[in-house]
Amino acid sequence: MGWYAYLDDILDFPFEGRCIEQREESPLEEGKTVRVVGMSPTDPTLRQMFVTVEWMDRELGVPLEQLEPVKPNDNTKQAIDDWHYWLER
Repeated sequence: MGWYAYLDDILDFPFEGRCIEQREESPLEEGKTVRVVGMSPTDPTLRQMFVTVEWMDRELGVPLEQLEPVKPNDNTKQAIDDWHYWLER
C-alpha cells in the first residue's frame, strides 16, 4: 500500500498519458494517448499499480507501467519515473 499512497499523493491528476506498450490486461494500443484521472480502486501489488483513464466514453483501470506522461509537471514525472525504476529492479 506504500506505493499506492505515494503515487496517489504525488501524481497531479488529471494528466495525459501515452501508451508505451500493449498489454494483455488492457485495451490500450501503443502510441495512443489517454487522460489519466486518478488511481484505480483495483487492488495494487508490488508489481502492478493501476490508474483510471478515460477511454472510449468510459473510465477503466490500466497498469501505470503501460503509460508515460505527456508534458507532466515535475512531481508527476518523478513519481512515474520512480515507479518504472522500481519495476525494472
